[in-house]
Amino acid sequence: MARRVVVTGLGAVTPVGNDIPTMWQNMLDGVCGINKITKFDTDGLAVKIAGEVKDFDPTTVIEKRDLRKTDMYTIFALAAAKEAVEDSGIIGTVDPKRLGSYIGAGIGGLYTFYENAQGMIEKGPRKVSPHFIPKMIGNIATGQIAIKYNAKGPSLSTVSACASGSNSVGEAFHAVKDGYADAVIAGGAECVVHPLTIAGFSNMKALSTAEDPKKASIPFDVKRDGFVMGEGAGVMILEEYEHAKARGAKIYAEMIGYGNTCDAHHVTAPSPDGECLAEAIRIAFEEGNVTDDDTIYLNAHGTSTPMNDKTETMAVKSALGEKAYDISISSTKSMTGHMLGATGAVEAIVSVLAVNNGKIPPTIGTDELDPECDLDYTLGKAKDRAITVSASTNLGFGGHDTCLVFRKTED
Repeated sequence: MARRVVVTGLGAVTPVGNDIPTMWQNMLDGVCGINKITKFDTDGLAVKIAGEVKDFDPTTVIEKRDLRKTDMYTIFALAAAKEAVEDSGIIGTVDPKRLGSYIGAGIGGLYTFYENAQGMIEKGPRKVSPHFIPKMIGNIATGQIAIKYNAKGPSLSTVSACASGSNSVGEAFHAVKDGYADAVIAGGAECVVHPLTIAGFSNMKALSTAEDPKKASIPFDVKRDGFVMGEGAGVMILEEYEHAKARGAKIYAEMIGYGNTCDAHHVTAPSPDGECLAEAIRIAFEEGNVTDDDTIYLNAHGTSTPMNDKTETMAVKSALGEKAYDISISSTKSMTGHMLGATGAVEAIVSVLAVNNGKIPPTIGTDELDPECDLDYTLGKAKDRAITVSASTNLGFGGHDTCLVFRKTED
């Protein structure tokens, strides 16, 4: 018999706050975390804005002596995991062999890779750090978190581009639901606001070229012209319901569904009919027994790219029919930018907070809706709504489509 899975801890590092309370309040207030890039000189780059994490002190997470051994994407993950683990109180209540660690990353240690490649080219093999490989690899955040919290159960590092965080949470959900673990530390992390990635995404015409940071990530707007890169991490504790209840854990929401499909269409562009994303939504909603009586919030992928926003709108309408016009939708990428491998995890957390608090965060910056985007995107201001179900959709290069679904808990 399938087990129930609940969310008992949350943690985040984002462009709008380095902890859950700050992030959530700033989202409800419509604070834009996108600004001029400060991490490096943008001369020569066509794009000069991003959603950077601000005022983050890595020594609050790891010892100063270990900074040179650890890429910032892993440090972001460790910070989000620390908050989530402490929030949940899970450590010491579960057999280490029944505690899992699932952290996704779209790219991983890009800064580390670039610096060591540069050293190799300029000065030869002796300039490549002995920490290069374990610092750079895309699974190391999962491993570091497992080591820190003695999580000896199921362990997985998903790499599915911008769906990585969503797939990580979804696969962790099934690990707990199907009895392979009693709890999993699950999420995603990324730190690739870097000249190389800015140049790469910019040259493929994926990034917004808007100069005004507050008018760059404008999901569903007729004038949208690309996404804005962001960075950060999101982690949640997924726990078997009876285990959580027995120890008196705080329960934010119940996770009830996960859809995972692939367009099998193009390396970067979503399938224009949106049918595989629609199928992911159908799968997740069916698994979660979502009905027409439910009041629904959807945190959309909402990248502010010309193709994604209209395709995603089409997919929601295909999956939900007339119900699509009754749900509340928003894209919090309008505030954070697109955090790549972290974005699905952070937006899953936002979905949990929305259903827990009965508050819908806004889509900011969007002024004139594309006629093909004709749903309720919660423009401008947050609103109160007593929702019973929340969901999060995310897509990734390669055609990955995901949907995560949560239900409000009453007991």
